Amino acid sequence: MAFPILQFGTSRFLQAHVDLFVARGFVEGPGQRRIAVVQTTSSADSARRVAFFDSAQPYEVNVRGLVAGAKVDTWEEVDSIGRGVDANRDWETTEKLFIEARWIVSNTGDRGYELDASDAPDKGVPVGFPAKLTKLLHARFRAGRPGPTLFPCELIEANGDRLRAVVVEVAKAWGLSADFLHWLNKECLWINSLVDRIVSAPIEPAGAVAEPYALWAVEDRPGLIMPCRHESVVVTNDLKRYERLKLFILNLGHTYLAELWSRRGAVKGVTVRELLGDWTILDELNDLYDKEVLPVFEGVGLGAAAYDYRGSVLERFRNPFLDHYLSDIFSNHAAKKQRRFGGLIGLGEQAGLTIAQPRLRAALAG
Repeated sequence: MAFPILQFGTSRFLQAHVDLFVARGFVEGPGQRRIAVVQTTSSADSARRVAFFDSAQPYEVNVRGLVAGAKVDTWEEVDSIGRGVDANRDWETTEKLFIEARWIVSNTGDRGYELDASDAPDKGVPVGFPAKLTKLLHARFRAGRPGPTLFPCELIEANGDRLRAVVVEVAKAWGLSADFLHWLNKECLWINSLVDRIVSAPIEPAGAVAEPYALWAVEDRPGLIMPCRHESVVVTNDLKRYERLKLFILNLGHTYLAELWSRRGAVKGVTVRELLGDWTILDELNDLYDKEVLPVFEGVGLGAAAYDYRGSVLERFRNPFLDHYLSDIFSNHAAKKQRRFGGLIGLGEQAGLTIAQPRLRAALAG
């Protein structure tokens, strides 16, 4: 059986995001088991999930949170996955599925695009994901198949362009043909996208607990055909808009709360929801948004969108079912401050705005 979508990654995030969207609105019409999932690591947890996926059984996503102030606690059945395969154990099947697929989805984690020095074209199954993908694309090219549409979902800016650049780098290092390089660059569609949904816990053997909010913002390209239609899927000519909203409102808010938590003694076990239960903290966060964040969005023409998004973010922060620990958010805090606080300050300066932003500047300097 051919599967039109091949997915690299077994994460609970994809189960509650792309896989759920495909189950609800596959573009080629209703039907089950449209996705084959490939395990690319040696993780025992991933192996258990792949074994379940290969049984073609449905799983459930528990959607829990607030919508317009009201509690939501529902279950959604997902029946879009019909095959699971371990690339390291069954490369031949992985290659066959890849050659037949129309769409490729990936979510390989923060370090998923890193190269492994041991990978070579003549050394069997590659270790790193970029090398695996290069080898599979080359097999597809040799089979005379058209280039696929690739949807990287890693949280990397311009993820489609970045993944293409890494694959081209591998192909050149391996001495693959100029015709193949042309095919990679001109026949394959590498799509930049932004994903957003808090998926807080796994359900065994497959499934997840997720918040109601979800977004898959996809940058439009000539020839793009989406694999699914869903209210949470947005095809846009302005992906930067969605990236800025998420980075400078949601992520910035998380980092500022982690900053306040740290100043208060960094008590373990405190969640975002619990911290915002202190009205002085909530007032300070709102004041930060009102005086130091939203004016920048006003200055770049996104004032109304930022105001609406701020409301949804605060509702997500207060999700009564989600335990989002400040200690987790605080990891890599200095780098996050630089990208989020410094990035917003820089955006305002580029737009010629004169906004004091004393809280952000003090936190950045601290």
